[in-house]
Amino acid sequence: MTVATLSHAHRFVAAADAGKTPLLLLHGTGGDENDLLPLGATLSPGASLLSPRGKVLENGMPRFFRRLAEGVFDEADVRQRAGDLADFVEEARTAYGLAKPLAVGFSNGANIAAALMMLRPGALAGAILIRPMVPLAEAPQADLAGVPILILSGAMDPIARPDEARRLAATLSESGAVVEHRVLPASHGLSQADVTVASDWLANTFAG
Repeated sequence: MTVATLSHAHRFVAAADAGKTPLLLLHGTGGDENDLLPLGATLSPGASLLSPRGKVLENGMPRFFRRLAEGVFDEADVRQRAGDLADFVEEARTAYGLAKPLAVGFSNGANIAAALMMLRPGALAGAILIRPMVPLAEAPQADLAGVPILILSGAMDPIARPDEARRLAATLSESGAVVEHRVLPASHGLSQADVTVASDWLANTFAG
């Protein structure tokens, strides 16, 4: 396992199975580059794992972009940070010899992954968005033709409500992405159902 900086502090786990799509792991508010490594290893055993730390601090807690209040995003910052993250992905691909990664984002990490796909649609091979919200009020035109995206909402989630995730799914679908949206019996936290559904989707979508 590599601990490194590039333009983002991050951890990198080299592939044991070079045929698997690398995973870009994007933590939620207050997480860091270590948080989602176990999830990544569970979802796709043997895949390369690239896990950056968000560069924004909110009361000492790392995030990937600023917000003005709960559920109110600083959209100028979203755009800047999504571009920065896309640049980091390109740096890391060069540094580690990686194929285009699949993003696995939770909460704030899911939101920045969605923004990255809207703003830099060629950066990712697809995404698993767990408890996302709509990151940009006016989505830019993006060509996501054929890009696979799984959205996982919690039916009892008071923060990232399923109806907002449906809006995000519709926006991404309109850009050509192949979107599957599942509403699971969960709240905002990660559940075993998320792991099971995401693992199955990943195995079926990126088989071989």
